[in-house]
Order: sequence, then structure tokens, then C-alpha cells
Amino acid sequence: MSDDAPRQFEIDLPPEVVPGSYADFANVWHTPDVFVMDFVSLARPPQAATDADGNPVTVVPGRVVQRVRIPPQQVFELAKALTQQLEFWEQETGRRTDG
Repeated sequence: MSDDAPRQFEIDLPPEVVPGSYADFANVWHTPDVFVMDFVSLARPPQAATDADGNPVTVVPGRVVQRVRIPPQQVFELAKALTQQLEFWEQETGRRTDG
């Protein structure tokens, strides 16, 4: 197999994955070897509470619905793909996002 040969991906999408998972937000973090994206869905409405020092806080209960780990090299490709798809979405819908 030559490194110069074009790649043609054959990607299988199992039926149980087709519906996807809804997420309200994502948390991204990294180690020296991997970037991790935790996609989170809110579990219930935010609640007023106090922290350990007695200061008021708003607790936002959520649950990770999917964790995705990618190598650092793929972060650039993912960022480009997200930017491109956001631009397509803005053109198709006539809407702009704040950012």
C-alpha cells in the first residue's frame, strides 16, 4: 500500500448509532496524547444551591451522552470540517451564529 495513493473510506454506521444522541453542550479537554470531547445533555432544569463556602451557585445537572477521543492530529481536520459545515449551514438557513 502506497502512502501517496488516494484513500477511499468505507465507513459502517451500525443501526443503533443512526439516531444519534442529543447534546446541549460539549466539554473538551486533552492529555498529551488525546483530545476528549464529552457531549452532555441536561438532566433537569438548573437549580439554585450554595457551594462549600456558602456562596450562591446555580447547579446545572447533566449527563455525558457520548465521549469521543481523537488524536491531536485530527483536531485540525475536525476544526476545519466544523467551520466548513457551519458556513454551509449559515448560507442555507440565512442565519448567523454568534462567535
